Amino acid sequence: MVFTLGAGNSVAFAETLTITALGDSLTQGYGLPQGEGLVPQLQAWLDARGQDVTLINAGVSGDTTTGGLARLDWTLSDQPDAMIVALGGNDLLRGIDPALSRQNLEAILTRLEAEGIPTLLVGLPAPGNYGAEYQQQFAAMYPELAEAHGALLVPDMMAPLMARVAEGAAPDSVMQGDMIHPNPTGVGLIVEQLGPMVEELIERAR
Repeated sequence: MVFTLGAGNSVAFAETLTITALGDSLTQGYGLPQGEGLVPQLQAWLDARGQDVTLINAGVSGDTTTGGLARLDWTLSDQPDAMIVALGGNDLLRGIDPALSRQNLEAILTRLEAEGIPTLLVGLPAPGNYGAEYQQQFAAMYPELAEAHGALLVPDMMAPLMARVAEGAAPDSVMQGDMIHPNPTGVGLIVEQLGPMVEELIERAR
């Protein structure tokens, strides 16, 4: 954006970028005080880094990849400059066929790629209780789709929390009582992992 000041002088102002986070309860901030969820903590992290970005929280608790795809048109009505796509957790909880999850994420990424919207895809690990084949298919889905569509990738949103627990921390030091959703400390760890990748997303969007 350029404003003319007269006498041939002009000053350029960078426009504030809008990034929409399309996700489920992990994005929405389930069970957390206002301001402690993923989007507000990530916004604060970016603000502290001097990034002129507005994050939009398009997280819906309970949403699956099917639900995320179904509301993509509505989500894009805000005309975001970039997108974070963090879906799949509820597909896991419901044991949904990874082929369907992959199909839905493929459709989302295809649409965003066609519209020239840079994307950060955020994955999750599958537990072993559905069997090794399910686990392998789900784990492969995120990196393969990111590569196919030129998206940035964080393969495992929960990796820093699991690493903290592996180092000896109590699970409830980073997780809420349901042991599914992170507490504010856990969200902070996720933000530390996501932040640099979001900055790379910002560079792509500019």
